[in-house]
Amino acid sequence: MRLVIQRVLHAEVTVSGKQVGKIGKGLLVLVGIGPEDTEKDADRYLSKLIRLRIFEDSDGKTNLSLTDVGGGLLLVSQLTLLADVSEGNRPGFSGTGDPARAKALYEYMIRRAGETVPDVEQGEFGAQMEVTLANDGPFTIVLDENTMRKKGTAQK
Repeated sequence: MRLVIQRVLHAEVTVSGKQVGKIGKGLLVLVGIGPEDTEKDADRYLSKLIRLRIFEDSDGKTNLSLTDVGGGLLLVSQLTLLADVSEGNRPGFSGTGDPARAKALYEYMIRRAGETVPDVEQGEFGAQMEVTLANDGPFTIVLDENTMRKKGTAQK
């Protein structure tokens, strides 16, 4: 699993000219789901995502989480986050797994996020989407196994 988290002033997703998701201040999260990812993984990533203290407090320090600021969360599936570019110049996607399974896990993440975050919006899984955002900072963080594990520990 790989999440690209962008702190935004606002963001929206459209499909075929129709708006399918929109938030004000909050987090736009691009979600890449791999073939071996599980609900346990999704819960671990969501817990970290929601608790990240990347919003500024009254002193200008990044001490506040998404829930502290009452921000929105826009989750957008993005298979290309898992592209294999190790050989040649054309990205490969053969190792990305079953789309139906990835869609089910993406929908699980949306439901679980909604248990904690009041304003959860989403893109449309598998669709050609247009994402518009005003990046706040810019402030962008990548969560994947490399950034989630403690230093000096083995991968899962």
